[in-house]
Parts: sequence; structure tokens; C-alpha cells
Amino acid sequence: MAKTIVFIHGNFVTRRCWDGWVDRFERRGHTCLAIAYPGRDEPVERLRQKPSDPFLGTLTIEQVVDHHVRLIRALGEKPIVVGHSFGGLLTQLMVQRDLAAAAVAIDSVPPQGVVPLSWPFFKSTFPVINPFVSASRPYLMSFKHFQYAFVNDLPLAEQRAAYEAHVVPESRRLARGGLSRAARIDFARPHAPLLLIAGEKDQIMPASLNRKNHGRYRRSPSVTELKQFARRGHYSIIAGPGWEDVADYAIEWANRTTTVRGAAGRAGERRGTRGVADAGTGAPGVGRDGSVPPPADR
Repeated sequence: MAKTIVFIHGNFVTRRCWDGWVDRFERRGHTCLAIAYPGRDEPVERLRQKPSDPFLGTLTIEQVVDHHVRLIRALGEKPIVVGHSFGGLLTQLMVQRDLAAAAVAIDSVPPQGVVPLSWPFFKSTFPVINPFVSASRPYLMSFKHFQYAFVNDLPLAEQRAAYEAHVVPESRRLARGGLSRAARIDFARPHAPLLLIAGEKDQIMPASLNRKNHGRYRRSPSVTELKQFARRGHYSIIAGPGWEDVADYAIEWANRTTTVRGAAGRAGERRGTRGVADAGTGAPGVGRDGSVPPPADR
């Protein structure tokens, strides 16, 4: 079982969105690291005072990926990696680079080539991908936009509190990087166990898009699973009422898969064979396709 958990936040917010998860799993004995984007390691209030920060106009997906790769490699062990939204895409890119023991991508931005066919997706993302607006112009999401895209499932008071607590200016250039070759995934290659989590009420990254993302991994021999949570929106799935159910499911799943893979690897070494759990090992609790029993539903 991996002891370290790395959390990757998404666009428009900071690593503070993971505070509840970090506290919960540190108290359970994990070492937790919530990584901030380059230039994002400041209080929300201070970042919001710089809506036209020139740095955001130059920030690219390549820089953000390299930043996360460097910090994860410095840990000295493969962690469990958990990402949300654009952080879910970054998580899939970390898995692609073989940097995770197991990974969970929650309401993930899709890799390049996974094309969404959803009006709420286009309405939610158009302000940042609009080709008629320069990529050098940062974008501070309005409360109205946040209501529609992130917190459509919550009452007004909770919507306002979430907006004030988390929303910061974002780089359009970074967001558009999700459409570039830098966001490409080789879906057929073997990889660490990967769980995609979808929220039923998510508008900006709809559950249908998560299902499509999951389906693209069908040619891989590795464990790739999908879990949908009912009545969850884009924000509430990680920080709204009942977020603990999502958190426990995700980390229990990751702990279970890493434990099974470790046991299979040791058994393979004793037999003098490669202990690769990805392709199915025949070890107790591992299916021929490498799947493992999911934690009890919540």
C-alpha cells in the first residue's frame, strides 16, 4: 500500500480545495502533498487581487506538467495520485509517465481527442477556449459562471461561500493546453490502476464525458475503472456536503489496488516470473482483466 497521496487541483481554484482530504487522510496515517500550480501558492484573496497577472498569460500546460513531474519524482516513491477537473487530466498524464502507484481522476478534463458532445460542457468552457479572445488574457470566473458550471447542485448560500473561498484568476493559455498534443494519452499502453469518478450533476465535465474517457482505455490491459456518484456536481464531489463518501471510496480503492499489485508482484518474484498485476495475475481478488473488487458502495 502506498503511504503517500498527492493531490492535484484543477483550474480556477487553488490547492486549498483539498484541505479536507489532506486532513482526513493524514489522520489515517498517510503522508499527503497538495501541489500548487506554479505561481498559485498564495492565499485566494491575494491571487484575486491580480486578475490580470502577466504570469498567467504565459503559463502553459507543459510548464504545469513539468512542475508536477518534478515534485512527484522528488518524493522517492510512487504515490497515490488524486486529481480533480484539469487536475484529473494532469493525473492521467502522471500515470502515463509511470509516476503513480495508483491514481484517481475526478470529473476529469478529457485528454486530447476525447471529444465531448454536450451543450453544458461547451457553455461552461467557452469563456476560456473562445478563439476570439487572446490566450494571454487571464480569466476570472464570474459568480454567475461559477453557479452554472461548478455549483449548480448547491443552494445559493453554499454557492456563494464556495466562490469566495476558492475562485481565483486562471490562465486561458493553460486551459487551452488541454486541447493540444501535450494532453495526449496513449490509451493502449499498460499503466498503474486508474479510477475515473464522475458526478451525475456535473455540467462542466458531464458524467457522459467521463464515461467516454473511460471507454478510451478499453484496449489497455491495465485496471481502469469508472464510478459515478449520484447527485454530485463539479465542486460538491470533492468539497460539498458528503464529500467524505467520495474521498473514502477513492482512497480505499487505491489502497486496495496497490496492496493487490504488491502481493501479486511478490508472488511473481517467488515464482521467478514478472509480477505485473496490470494484465491479470490470477492472484486472490484479481480478475483475469486485472480488476479488483470495488469498495462497498456508499
